[in-house]
Amino acid sequence: MDKEKERQSQWWKSAVIYQIYPRSFADSNGDGIGDLRGIISKLDYLENLGIDAVWLSPVCKSPQDDNGYDISDYQDIDPMFGTLEDMEELIREAGKRHIRIIMDLVLNHSSDEHHWFQEARKSRENPYHDYYVWRDGVEGILPNDMRAAFGGPAWEWVPEVRQYYFHQFSVKQPDLNWENPRLRREIYDMINWWTAKGVGGFRLDVIDQIAKEPDKKITNNGPRLHEYLRELSRETFQKADLVTVGEAWGATIELAKLYSNPDNSELSMVFQFEHIGLDQVEGKEKWDLAPLPFLKLKEVFARWQSGLHGKGWNSLFWNNHDLPRIVSRWGNDGEYRVESAKMLAILLHGLQGTPYIYQGEELGMTNVQYEIEEYRDIETLHLYEERLEKGYSREEVMRSIHARSRDNARTPMQWSDGDNAGFTEGEPWIKVNPNYRQINAGRQVGDEDSVFSCYRNLIRFRREYPVFARGDFQMLLPEDESIFAYTREDEDSRLLVVCNFSGRTVHCPLEEPDDSMRLLIGNYREKGPISTLRPYEARMYLNS
Repeated sequence: MDKEKERQSQWWKSAVIYQIYPRSFADSNGDGIGDLRGIISKLDYLENLGIDAVWLSPVCKSPQDDNGYDISDYQDIDPMFGTLEDMEELIREAGKRHIRIIMDLVLNHSSDEHHWFQEARKSRENPYHDYYVWRDGVEGILPNDMRAAFGGPAWEWVPEVRQYYFHQFSVKQPDLNWENPRLRREIYDMINWWTAKGVGGFRLDVIDQIAKEPDKKITNNGPRLHEYLRELSRETFQKADLVTVGEAWGATIELAKLYSNPDNSELSMVFQFEHIGLDQVEGKEKWDLAPLPFLKLKEVFARWQSGLHGKGWNSLFWNNHDLPRIVSRWGNDGEYRVESAKMLAILLHGLQGTPYIYQGEELGMTNVQYEIEEYRDIETLHLYEERLEKGYSREEVMRSIHARSRDNARTPMQWSDGDNAGFTEGEPWIKVNPNYRQINAGRQVGDEDSVFSCYRNLIRFRREYPVFARGDFQMLLPEDESIFAYTREDEDSRLLVVCNFSGRTVHCPLEEPDDSMRLLIGNYREKGPISTLRPYEARMYLNS
């Protein structure tokens, strides 16, 4: 493949992807729940921001036992969000604005309300029975002691067939049996059906778990995983110009090289989460808070940047629908909210990989501190009860919830300072963050000094300067306790990024960039010497 064709077929290397949590983005019909027509109404906003693709959290038909990650019909839209015709219109209207739509697919399991499973549980002779993972047994005597991620055993008894089915998550999410070629063909046909409708790519939920071997207690990275992924890619993804990203909590750099091999034999990239768990007590749950080990954060980023250069591809993200807001987590959501939000953006968007922006991140939206009855996330509510029963104080539990609840990311998008932040004319399904009158898109879109404008510029730079996609990475000042600095360099250009990750003024030992290096973007209006970095100050220089 010549270089120009390769560049065009791997458009995602210079792209920025925007994640939408549909329930909380924009409500078009006043029922308090975001929907597809609400997203359509905001496409001009996304075009203005400059993003290349939208990743939609699940919108397929679902009983919503697990926020849509329990799909009951892969080829229909949940009525909560609209209709299949709405989805087709969203794909068309986004395409007119050069925005691709990426669907969130769950291929490890289905809902127990999917017609496959409804048939599978009728008898062992049913042709759909082998679409799922079953084990013989006696009621009350489990096949083994494996536990489900959401609590309880990973096995559920079905009297009609006198067998247990395996579920890694909710009891309403039976695992699919990828050893069955008929099942795999159904999945491939479904993906090709969506591709024919114009979908631009897929995010694949817990894709590293499809090759499970429960008898050996193997859940992720099973022996046949990459065989399955190569077949999946060959039968679907390679037939169109798609971007594909797999969620892989167990990914290492060596595994990521397989997932994101430049030969395009598996996926475009994976989400790995090594940096995300750094600020919790080692060996404990995410609720057990610990200070961020800053040097370790730098080491993790440097290792992934260098390890995949020329051999794979990184996904770059601070936020998603399961994570707290980054400006509250590792920035400063008070006095230096704007500065630290911009710093975190500049740091991430200068790296090699495809950046993901989670809705509201481009505005510097923050965590919330609700009373427990105002939360909606089932994980949060379970945690509250469990920890109180274990003897934790209410103050301790609420401190963890305020820092880590998934609802921090799921509060309604803050469009304006009007009622309900402009999200809905009805009663929102979850309370709006009270700071929406100060933090909203209406105040930021036309302001050149806003967080929004910072993101808009960074997106434009990635498209304009090939060094963002191609350049190699070198960490500077690896032992500095406050400064995250690095260079990106290719045959034509050199990029220098310097960030003060602290809330105090610090001395920077780097030499002042020479006249060939121009300041591409910074987060303070007044330019000072590089030797003195103000709280959360960030600078990006370019020589091209």
